[in-house]
Amino acid sequence: MYHEAALPRRRRGRRGSKMAANMSNVEDIRSRVLLGEFGVKNVHTTDFPGNYPGYDDTWDMQRFQKNFTMDIVDLDENCMEFDMVGIDAAIANAFRRILLAEVPTMAVEKVFIYNNTSIIQDEVLAHRLGLIPIKADPRLFEYRNAGEESGEDAGSEIDTIQLQLKVKCSRNPRASKDSSDPQELYLNHMVYSGDMKWMPIGNQADVFADANIGPVHDDILIAQLRPGQELDIIMHCVKGIGKDHAKFSPVATASYRLLPEITLLEPIEGEKAERLKRCFSRGVIHLEELNGKKVAMVVNSRLDTCSREVLRHDDLKNLVKLGRVRDHFIFTVESTGVLPPEVLVTEAIKVLMTKCQRFLNELDNTDME
Repeated sequence: MYHEAALPRRRRGRRGSKMAANMSNVEDIRSRVLLGEFGVKNVHTTDFPGNYPGYDDTWDMQRFQKNFTMDIVDLDENCMEFDMVGIDAAIANAFRRILLAEVPTMAVEKVFIYNNTSIIQDEVLAHRLGLIPIKADPRLFEYRNAGEESGEDAGSEIDTIQLQLKVKCSRNPRASKDSSDPQELYLNHMVYSGDMKWMPIGNQADVFADANIGPVHDDILIAQLRPGQELDIIMHCVKGIGKDHAKFSPVATASYRLLPEITLLEPIEGEKAERLKRCFSRGVIHLEELNGKKVAMVVNSRLDTCSREVLRHDDLKNLVKLGRVRDHFIFTVESTGVLPPEVLVTEAIKVLMTKCQRFLNELDNTDME
């Protein structure tokens, strides 16, 4: 009788542990991307509530607000790294694309060439000028109407910035007769972006007195001249977005990656620990002295590049679990210098909010019809 009564209990215990393992497996599938030796697992996203057995995926605004966080990790004059946690990959990618293509800037749109006796063709020179980042706050300007005339006088102080490039090369009378260095022989033979001068239109001199409008960098090489050659150019800068032309993109790069997660399934000591440390990026694995042995510890998985080098070692690959947190995105934004990176992120959020509001308005109009 004892054995008959005990048998079902043991079965229930096995069933309970199996259910717990299944729930843990579901959690891994839902929240982790796993890096295997011959592929990447769990890359699909949630298609609908109930897609994962026993996991509640129904939309809840309060739960989203509680779980969503945005933390700045590093910030300087041109670069910003921040974490965005609690969103889907579709939203993260939409945010990245907005940074690349829908945050407006000012760039050279029209180039009026009065004299170009350099060896660079007019169209190539105009293209080079268009790609030079212009330091001017686009929020202070309006978009130029497509129907405006295309003459030199087109544009106004509210939608156009005018720049001039006027340089003529000549021989240096003080140069040594035996010298062969162009830096000593010629004057103004290197034309840089710093030679582009702002020519205020209307009341711009008063309105933007402290704006210091001009190229972001003064050391961008535009052309090389020789005695007798000159450039005489007027440029019009207008407001635009990267979706129309790459010259309007405010970022040099905007990218994201999932937060790496490295789990040691059992203690790794001695020579194995040293080899394990070499398999990862510097700073990921640290060796600690415990009882006279070196033991591997994961100290900063964020620095890992997910190279999967550890899976090449037969005696290590089953001791480590490699993954990425599905809803933890590490963003890197590098500005071209037109606007600070934190301002670009703020403007991208505003664009995303505008898109969402436009979509809701369209849904309301559809319901009314």
